Amino acid sequence: MTPAVAGAEGARVVEYISREGYQRLQAELQRLLSRERPTVVNQVAAAAAEGDRSENAEYIYGKKRLREIDKRIELLNRRVQILRPLDGPRRLDRVDVLSWVVVEDDDEVKHAYCLVGADETDAKEGLISYHSPVGQALLGREVGDEIRVRIPKGTIELAVISIHATRPPV
Repeated sequence: MTPAVAGAEGARVVEYISREGYQRLQAELQRLLSRERPTVVNQVAAAAAEGDRSENAEYIYGKKRLREIDKRIELLNRRVQILRPLDGPRRLDRVDVLSWVVVEDDDEVKHAYCLVGADETDAKEGLISYHSPVGQALLGREVGDEIRVRIPKGTIELAVISIHATRPPV
């Protein structure tokens, strides 16, 4: 469950992210603000100075790119406000955000997953959102727990084999 933190505007959502993930988002935001946006603004101004804007491809493309950059900046600003960076899982006796957990499925195949926030998911790398059905089902579980999870292709059963602070060998 996503915690709420009381603020002047009422309760606001707090989401977790790894310290490295948070730094990547902040670096992207700074790059957009300090390099990309000013460069595109200059390109648009130069294209506008050439005259007729309605048929000026550089001007039209530049304005479109500027809107894309501004939307990304807005999104990153909103995300950075609600993200709480963590250095690792807060506990290892139960599955937590940033925990690596080894599970065994119905076919006795082992999988390693790390529960991360929405900004860091990468299924191929085993990084799954703690908001996902599997992530929600695993949060708070202990070694030996068995769970049933409804996913788009049906229901799966998983058994928690081990919990780790770093990626375990599987």
